Amino acid sequence: MQYKSYIVEQNLKIIKEKLVLFHGENIGLKNEFKIKIKVNYKDKEILNFTQDEILKSEEIILKEIMNISLFEKEKIFFIQNVNDKILDLIIKIKELIDNQKIYLFSDTLEKKSKLRNFFEKTELCASIACYQDNELSLKRIIENYLKDFKGLTPNNINLIIDNCNLDRAKLYNELKKIIGFFDNKLLDEENLLKLLNHASNNDFNALRDEALMGNKIKTNKLLANTVIEDDKIIYYINIINSRLNKIKEIDNSDKQSLENAINNLKPPVFWKDKPFFLAQAKKWNNEKIKKTLNQTYDLEIKIKSNSSINKKVLIKKLLIDICQMANA
Repeated sequence: MQYKSYIVEQNLKIIKEKLVLFHGENIGLKNEFKIKIKVNYKDKEILNFTQDEILKSEEIILKEIMNISLFEKEKIFFIQNVNDKILDLIIKIKELIDNQKIYLFSDTLEKKSKLRNFFEKTELCASIACYQDNELSLKRIIENYLKDFKGLTPNNINLIIDNCNLDRAKLYNELKKIIGFFDNKLLDEENLLKLLNHASNNDFNALRDEALMGNKIKTNKLLANTVIEDDKIIYYINIINSRLNKIKEIDNSDKQSLENAINNLKPPVFWKDKPFFLAQAKKWNNEKIKKTLNQTYDLEIKIKSNSSINKKVLIKKLLIDICQMANA
């Protein structure tokens, strides 16, 4: 029997079979299923094995299955890191199990896999493919976890998705950080950008700041020394856009000094960023911001529609153009 993973996510109890195989590359989803199983069967004893352990001595698991006592909790078995080598043992186990449930977890199994075919086509067996997440599935997770937060805009959702690179396990780590950091349940883009992968983005933030200030010498030096990661290009573009949009908020302020206008921004500019922000605000007006935002938008479309282009070259060219625009 085959089940769709998203259906099982909604209700684990729809699986009535006693032997269940979770297979695929989505480690985060498989870990989530393990947690759900433990929660659903918290009154039962969970026994963990690896394939290597039980293949070295099959009696380990066979004795546990056969050893049924009225005075013991019912047993749930987890078998990790399985592949086709375990199939003969599973066929033996299938004839022995009564009320027990056995959950097997594997990496990607090809369609021709004997183990996968057995679980898909055999009575009392179930197979759930845990494929890589897409943007839509991660969006649902984010909206569910942060449903009580204000400021959960489509752009902030995209920032989180771009940062985790479609990795559910990483997404959960980021969501824990977000929930802990924004304890007032109010998200703002500037602080969200700082929080997500803060350490690895420090260098790029410095590069962005120097380019926006029009500092040619420091921009060129940082372009040569900053490590730019291919899978974070869209995220870098978002970092640039966020700062430009923040500057745009104060561009039309009148009857106030620029410094006072920055102090009155909500949410406030982080105190360490204020000198950079002030220098940038003096360089940029609405017209220049609009032209550059159009440029970053076009670049994002180009990158998303053509996987073969050199992303690093394009983001570096963008930063050079920004530096020139700052001085225009």
